[in-house]
Amino acid sequence: MLLPLTALLLGLTAAAFALGRGRALAVVQGNASLLHSRPAYYGQWVALWCALPSFALLLGWLALEPSLVEQQVLSGASQEVRGLPAERLELFVSNARALAEGGVTSTVPDDDLIAASERARRVTGAGRWLLSGLVVATAIGGLWGARRRVSRELRARNRVERIVRLGLAASSGIAILATVGIVLSLIFETARFFALVPPADFLLGLEWSPQTAIRADQVGSSGAFGAVPVFAGTLLITVLAMLVAVPIGLMSAIYLSDYATPRVRAVVKPLLEILAGIPTVVYGFFAALSVGPVIRAFGERMGWDVSSESALAAGLVMGVMIIPFVSSLSDDVINAVPQSLREGSLGLGATRSETIRRVVLPAALPGIVSAVLLAMSRAIGETMIVVMAAGLAANLTANPFEAVTTVTVQIVTLLVGDQEFDSAKTLAAFALGLTLFGVTLTLNVIALSVVRRYREEYD
Repeated sequence: MLLPLTALLLGLTAAAFALGRGRALAVVQGNASLLHSRPAYYGQWVALWCALPSFALLLGWLALEPSLVEQQVLSGASQEVRGLPAERLELFVSNARALAEGGVTSTVPDDDLIAASERARRVTGAGRWLLSGLVVATAIGGLWGARRRVSRELRARNRVERIVRLGLAASSGIAILATVGIVLSLIFETARFFALVPPADFLLGLEWSPQTAIRADQVGSSGAFGAVPVFAGTLLITVLAMLVAVPIGLMSAIYLSDYATPRVRAVVKPLLEILAGIPTVVYGFFAALSVGPVIRAFGERMGWDVSSESALAAGLVMGVMIIPFVSSLSDDVINAVPQSLREGSLGLGATRSETIRRVVLPAALPGIVSAVLLAMSRAIGETMIVVMAAGLAANLTANPFEAVTTVTVQIVTLLVGDQEFDSAKTLAAFALGLTLFGVTLTLNVIALSVVRRYREEYD
């Protein structure tokens, strides 16, 4: 029912725009120059009055419906059901709603569950029919009222732009609140983790073994949460990726901006940027099935001890993945350097390569540094390639031929499956996440500060 109702509201909104625009033209007998605003603004104003109240009512109902259904489900339940623990009571309500909607339940339906599903079906059906009537009536009322107020003196443009500004401000507020909520949740859970594990042991410890041991004499029987090997693996793979991405990406940007013909640029740049659209799991397959065996075979030929899963395989493929980030951003920055600087350098007798090295690149350096730091943030946050090509072993090593792990991989590993959020093992994921958040935020702040400090403006 919700999908047809949404489609009906969209149709009414389109009709409101047409009616509002037509009404504005009718008021001035078709002479739009007599109106305060363009006719389209009157149509937008009527459409907003039709859409906003009705969609607000719809979203409000969708937010309140779960609690109303739960209250109705439990209102006629037996004392035995009401006395269930909170987790089982929540599961009972979920099963009742699933059965009411024709879905699959996690348990065999009994009499209590069937009766509860009937109550849920009744309240859901009645509520949505009532909702449909109220929403349609609200939309029509808003359309009719706004259309009646259309006149040549109505400042429709000012009112529409005010509503748009409020919508943009609300969107910005939602984004900020979401960010604050994420950060606060990480801080809260990390504080719980540090209540169990000292911060010094986490930040300086050399043994990462968060699993629960079977015997008391095992390593990490109470959990070893030294995150240095995890940070070291992240740093190693990131450095390897940047050693691949930065030279190739920067040279590609220089070629596309100063050497390539327009026809070559029109073909090569889209092909290069296709790399950014390939799913990371595909890169992971490529690293595990192609690059990893090649590196191992090469190492065996040279007499080296190479693991089947290595940091080098993950770093090389990750570097290829982030080439478009460095190339595209650097290309935009280099193209922003005024042509007059190039022409002045060439006019003084410098070659094209000397002009690029001594004029263009120094002028574009802040943007290039920003591009590199943003690409580094992307490399630090990668997970799938590391899982498939570098493994899960938390080895404290600088040898690129050994298996290592990263922060993001350990976060995924710790939170997979059924977990209890009161153990140090699970809470360690939040401590790793907060640390990763701090690192990427620091890199982004450095990138912005470099751009602002060394940015040069040209006329």
